[in-house]
Amino acid sequence: MSDRPLLIVILAAGKGTRMKSARPKVLHAVAGRSMLAHVLALSADLGAHGIAVVVGPDMDDVRAEVRAWAPEAKIYEQREQRGTGDAVLAAREAIAAHSGDVLVLYADTPLTRRPSLEAMRRQLDEGAGVCVLGFVAADPTGYGRLLTGSDGALLAIREHKDASPAELLVRLCNSGVIGFRVDDLAGLLERIGNNNAKGEFYLTDAVEIARGDGLRSSVVTCAEDEVLGVNSRDQLATAEAIWQRRARAVAMAAGVTMVAPETVWLAYDTAFGRDVVVEPNVFFGPGVTIEDDVHIRANCYLEGIDGKSRAGLRIAEGATVGPFARLRPGTTIGRDVHIGNFVEVKNATMEDGAKANHLSYVGDARVGAGANIGAGTIFCNYDGFNKNLCDVGAGVFIGSNSALVAPVRIGAGAYVAAGSTITRDVAADALAIERAEQTEKPQWAAQYRIKMAAQKKR
Repeated sequence: MSDRPLLIVILAAGKGTRMKSARPKVLHAVAGRSMLAHVLALSADLGAHGIAVVVGPDMDDVRAEVRAWAPEAKIYEQREQRGTGDAVLAAREAIAAHSGDVLVLYADTPLTRRPSLEAMRRQLDEGAGVCVLGFVAADPTGYGRLLTGSDGALLAIREHKDASPAELLVRLCNSGVIGFRVDDLAGLLERIGNNNAKGEFYLTDAVEIARGDGLRSSVVTCAEDEVLGVNSRDQLATAEAIWQRRARAVAMAAGVTMVAPETVWLAYDTAFGRDVVVEPNVFFGPGVTIEDDVHIRANCYLEGIDGKSRAGLRIAEGATVGPFARLRPGTTIGRDVHIGNFVEVKNATMEDGAKANHLSYVGDARVGAGANIGAGTIFCNYDGFNKNLCDVGAGVFIGSNSALVAPVRIGAGAYVAAGSTITRDVAADALAIERAEQTEKPQWAAQYRIKMAAQKKR
């Protein structure tokens, strides 16, 4: 890894009209975070000394995303869409103040990997003034071509519309990602002209200008999927599929068993311990941490961050979840806890050994160690205005079809009889029963059937 200071310029000015969305293209998500956030995270991982993000006019939501993920980044505005060269020059202030390498990345390209960018920096260390990240395209139509000499040096980059018939046969293509080690990069970029089919200032022309100044240009190649630019919904889905495939492979290599990996969906920050088993059709949203020896059964939905809460979700060693369970933000599942089918847990702690095996909602609660939540139990946590807490002590047994109306406390070791609606605290080791007394009318059902049968004959 180069020890020279690194400035990363991220171009995020495009609105992405092909996305058919009111949201800027770069804010569309892959694996639970925006494409822009992926590129900001990559920049931080590279150890960038400075990050400059170039946005378009009236992109306040993009500015907010930058501040959320990289508060130290500088934001610059490209007032008119006049090409990539002009976009980089919008960050002229940051470039002029920087002494070291400059990498130009794109906020709609979320799959680029650190090793490829490190390889570019090694080329700069070895004497290149400019280094371009390229790929061999299965179908090069529409891509700029990388034109190289017999020694492999990069001679020029030719945009598809400006390429000759011979140049169109070249399959080595430009990703757009480019690195510079140039004393006066702003001065070099200011010499880019707009004498091309689109009348724009292409950053790619910097290669020929640098060669004219006696600087060597080089190419580093990567897999085509690393530099997929997302411009449409179908490309967004393709990027998601690629990211998921990579993440599953990393998880399985680290000791996670996935019974049907192609059906498991991970988030950018999903964290697994060892010997975790994940059955088919499980979705992990952001903010989920799974410790060792956890078993996630089929058809579960787990999320630690949603539109309202970033409280996180943690599942401790030896726990079993599902099938068909939903765990939401603010939940902590203790060691050896059982969460069964059609159970939802939100903003609650299930302490070690507790169980909720069937058809229950546990919200805004503490459930003590070894407690058992019977089938059909509802924690009535919301009164229409506020969320309130239910506190269930260790070893408590909650009978089936019970309702705990918060705020309420069930003392350790207490029993709640099936079918009870609990509105007051229950003492430790007590039995709480709240239901109408059962009455019985002998032969009522038989007489009712005779009566109804006679009416139907009329």
